[in-house]
Amino acid sequence: MKIISVHEGIVPISSSIRNAWIDFSKMDCSIVAIVSDVMRDGEPIVGYGFNSNGRYSAGEILRRRAIPRLLDADPEALLDEAGDLDPTRAWDIMMKNEKPGGHGERSVAVGVMDMALFDLAAKIADKPLYRYLSDKYGDGRPDDSVFVYAAGGYYAPGKTLKDLQDEMRGFLDMGYNVVKMKIGGADLKEDLQRIDAVLEVLDGDGSRLAVDVNGRFDLATALEYGKAIEPYNLFWYEEVGDPLDYRLNAVLSENYSGRIATGENLFSLQDARNLIRYAGMRPDRDIIQVDPALSYGLTEYLRVQEMLKDHGWSSRQCIPHGGHQFSLHIAAALKLGGNESYPGEFQPTGGFADGAVVENSRVGLTEIPGIGFEGKAAFYKVLRALHH
Repeated sequence: MKIISVHEGIVPISSSIRNAWIDFSKMDCSIVAIVSDVMRDGEPIVGYGFNSNGRYSAGEILRRRAIPRLLDADPEALLDEAGDLDPTRAWDIMMKNEKPGGHGERSVAVGVMDMALFDLAAKIADKPLYRYLSDKYGDGRPDDSVFVYAAGGYYAPGKTLKDLQDEMRGFLDMGYNVVKMKIGGADLKEDLQRIDAVLEVLDGDGSRLAVDVNGRFDLATALEYGKAIEPYNLFWYEEVGDPLDYRLNAVLSENYSGRIATGENLFSLQDARNLIRYAGMRPDRDIIQVDPALSYGLTEYLRVQEMLKDHGWSSRQCIPHGGHQFSLHIAAALKLGGNESYPGEFQPTGGFADGAVVENSRVGLTEIPGIGFEGKAAFYKVLRALHH
């Protein structure tokens, strides 16, 4: 197996929505196509990848560092002892001459390539990714469906409480039982009104509502909000302070009895390990949200899973950020606790296969070889255009 070419591009995933920190009016995403010399049905097998959402495209790093290093490598260096493509072997190649630390945009670029390589490897094996991963890294018995929750509730120009309620009703109509909304982009009084409005739609059941701060709060505000929302018994209180402010999270966990979720903006094994060591995270209730696509790919995510296991954490306490097909397959294969979902947002990259059906907040997997981008027509059109 040899890589013939790598094609890189950028696709917009912009939107008028905003959270407590950023708006998405200029948001874009890197996409890649890795073309192999393995032929099937008269066409080369191609692996596709992209960089989730919330981080901008990393084209410069891809073009100048990650892609040239991969293409310059000895093709044998990417193969395992059986002569099959092993995506994990590409990690050291792409990280050659990279100093430790600085896990922001570099991890995104490597993650895009890692995703495409795993898509390619599963396609060559003629297996859907979740079965390929379960056989290789799991117990060979993947979950046949995955818990998903609907993430929305963004701030938007002119958006009223009724609009927010209608949005959440729409999620319930789609088959979701659990929904998530943004907070921290308004004052406490307004955010409590927004929470109360959503709880009306959920028949007052706070355990079906998660709230997400996107890292906005300082410690005093985190505690103030925590005290106000604790009686609601919410599904979780997410990314309350800066992702690297482990002390803030630790103090919050001492004062807030409900579930805390964080980790979507931690992009390395080292940062995830520091979260577990120093942030007061509680393995009996809290949730780790590391996004494999943003954090150097599945290769690094497997290391994170091993670290969590060593610290007494169950894989079921991991629910990745991103709402995309890659992490959906990973969740089924590694028996994670679920996966995020963004109904209608961050298109064409976000979301699952076109025919995916959510029932009782669970969704099944496609049997298309690889990640299954071919079952997401609008996105596949963009990806295929990279190399045609």
